[in-house]
This record gives sequence, structure tokens and C-alpha cells, in this order.
Amino acid sequence: MSTVATDLDTDGGPPMAIPLRHFLVALGFLCLGGAGGIATLVGAPTALLPLAALHLVLAGWVCITIMGAMTQFIPVWSGVELYSRRLATLQLWLVAAGLLGFAAVLTLGELRLTPLFGALLLVGFWCFAYNIGRTLWRCDSLDITERHFGLAVGALVLVTGLGLLLAVDFTAPLFATTGVSRLAVRATHATLAGFGIVLLTVIGALYQLATMFTQTEIDGIDRHLQRFEAIGYPLGVGALAGGRLFEVAWLATGGGLLVSIALFCVAVILARRLIETKVPWMPMLSRYAVVAAALAGWAVLAVPTWLTTPLADAALFGAPRTGVLLALGVVGFVIFGTLYHIVPFIIWVDRYSDQLGYEPVPMIDDLYSDRLAAVDFGLLTTGTVAVVGGNWFGTESLLVTGGGLLMAGVVVFAANMLLVLRVHSPDPLSVTLFGRRLRPIATRTRDGKPSGDEPLDE
Repeated sequence: MSTVATDLDTDGGPPMAIPLRHFLVALGFLCLGGAGGIATLVGAPTALLPLAALHLVLAGWVCITIMGAMTQFIPVWSGVELYSRRLATLQLWLVAAGLLGFAAVLTLGELRLTPLFGALLLVGFWCFAYNIGRTLWRCDSLDITERHFGLAVGALVLVTGLGLLLAVDFTAPLFATTGVSRLAVRATHATLAGFGIVLLTVIGALYQLATMFTQTEIDGIDRHLQRFEAIGYPLGVGALAGGRLFEVAWLATGGGLLVSIALFCVAVILARRLIETKVPWMPMLSRYAVVAAALAGWAVLAVPTWLTTPLADAALFGAPRTGVLLALGVVGFVIFGTLYHIVPFIIWVDRYSDQLGYEPVPMIDDLYSDRLAAVDFGLLTTGTVAVVGGNWFGTESLLVTGGGLLMAGVVVFAANMLLVLRVHSPDPLSVTLFGRRLRPIATRTRDGKPSGDEPLDE
């Protein structure tokens, strides 16, 4: 079966190629980052390779996936026209070029070039932020998902600004006379990136997707938990980031506790949606179950650290050695689970929606292979457990084994998505990635007139 909300307005979305291109490029960065991570585990050839691999995964895979998803689904969810399709294409190539260059100069040790590629990254991300901000401005009012997305975009602007300052500081020290240390700026940059950009987006998306995939509603105690999270989490992230920037322990402690409590509330809401689901189990729900367990576990483990050492470098993402639990068990599985719906959904709308009722068409969940989905779930779950365990106990063999399993899971997942594109997409893969899109999902504005943003790709 397939779960599709009947009140979604796909008319305002960009051409199919734009979000799919983001997802394909993001997968490429995940593979590069994973290779860099494995090289780090077996002995990094350069001191800054771990930092390069981290940016390839977080800025490349996670953030570019977020860019593609927001570009497609904010217009769909909100029922407004995307502000600019041209910016939606430009943002991807600016970010991709900037990130490739940034990772390369870090790996090669050519730090004098980091400001150049950092500036390119900033321009690309700010193009995205401007495009999404102008799109959200068209909404009459913002629901809880849109508010989370708006806050995430605001965090993105701050994170990239701090990132450029850090890149410049590699070659021309900026912080020596400011009273703020480089370590404090780096910690703030990481805090706003992880808890701001990424998790604000994840939470906002889950409020929509978890209810849509389970065909349930947030009510009762869930509504109270949601109200607390909607206020407590953004305040907590702001306090945690501010406490770290100015090295005020009590402020960071308060912010960290609010973050943990709010994320535990999200875990409870998600778990209750899964328990009350009215649809058969499917790949998205299996992965969301991992997310609920990992999020609750991380939140509980983080509390003692927030109370004792919130400013410590080892406590950057909660309890020491639990950052991978948050990154893999929560963020990773949300992305993998969500893409199992987003990619087939976009292609199904573009190719099959007009045929519905006139001839037999596949359901959305028929577009991908259930067997491959089961295989990648097993590999990713086992690999995540191994990496989290190896990191927790300091066992290098577990880390290497887990890293290999994760890479195998990524390859199987990527193969499944590429098969969806190859078999069902009206365009060849090369056209989706590089060429012009001739037939958009929809071409009219909210007042029913043809869109003036022609040609429609790109």
C-alpha cells in the first residue's frame, strides 16, 4: 500500500529534476564522507582529513538532502509557489563546488584557500536560505512544521557565517583580540549546525511525516508534549549555543537540559504514532522506530553531562561518545526512511498521477524493491550498533566493521533509489542530474496563471 495525503498541493513545487538532483549529489557526498571516515579509522593520511570527512557528511549529505527536501515540500505542504526555481538550482552547484574545494584543501593542508571555498559555501547556502525564506513569507500563517523549518534556515545563516570566520581564522587569526576564543566559536558553530539546522528540520518534518505515514493524529498527551517542545527546544538550542560562545556554564546547562527534555518528548510522540499506526508496517516506519529508540536513549544519556560539563569538548553533542548515536541512529535513519517515500513520491506524481483512474498504475511503495530495503535496513542497523558500541567501548575493530557495514548499507540503499529512477523516471539519470527538465510537475502559480519563471528547470 501507499500512504499519500490527499490534500497536498503539488502545483507549487519545482520540476522533478531539482529535488532529485539534490538527493543524488547528497548521496555522492555521503559516499565520499564515508570513505574519508573509514580512512580516518584505519589511520588518517593527513591531520585534517577527519574534519573534511565530517563536513562531507554533515554539510554534503545531510544539509544538501535538507535543501532538496525543503525546496520540494515546503511548497507542497504550504500550498504556495516556490519563490525561484533558478535559485533552487544555483544553490546546489554553489554548495557542491564550495564543499568539494573546502574538503580538498583541508585534506591537502592548503589552508590558505579555505576562505575562498568557505565563501562559496556561504553564498550557496544563503541562496537557499533566501529562497526558502521568501517562500515561507508567502504563507498566510506558519504551522509547527513551517516554524521549525524557518528557525532551521535562520540557524543555517548563523552557522555559515561562523564557518566563514573560522575558515578565515585558519590563515589570519581573527579571535585573538575579540575576547572570544576559536574553540568557543567552533563549539557554537557545531551546536547550531547539529541541534539547530539538522534537528530542527528533523523535528519539523517528523510532525508531518510521522502522522502521514501512520495515518494518525497528534492529540491528547502528545499535544502537550508538542507545545513544550515547540518553545523549549529552540530556547534550549539558543541557550546552549550562547553559553558555549561566551563560556557561561550555567546557561549551557539550562539549554542542554531543555534540549534533552524536548527531544525526549519528540521520541515519545514518534513512538506513540508508531504504536497507534493504522497502516501496515513499511520501510519508513521501521527506520522511524530506530529513530524513536535512539533519540530517547541519547536524551537520557545526555542529562548527566549537561549538569556537570556542558562546555567540555567531549560533550559537544551530549554525553561523551554518544554523538554517533545522534548522527547515525536519529539523523541518518530519518533521512533514509524519509527518502524511501520522497523519491518514489516525486517520480510517481510526475509520471503516474495523471494516469490514475484511466489505466492501472503502480502504488508509490511498488516503485522500490522491498528486498533491497530489508537488506539495507539490516546492514545500516547492524552497522550503527557496531559503530556506537565501538565508539562507546573504544574498540577499533568494531568501529571498522561497523563502518564497512554502514557503507554496504548505503550502497544498497543508493542502488534501490537509482533503480527507482532508472525504471520509473521519464528522464534518463544523466538528464536528471545535469540536463534541462522539459516537463515540470506543475507550471502555474496560486492564481492559476502560468508561472513566469521560465524555462521551468533550472
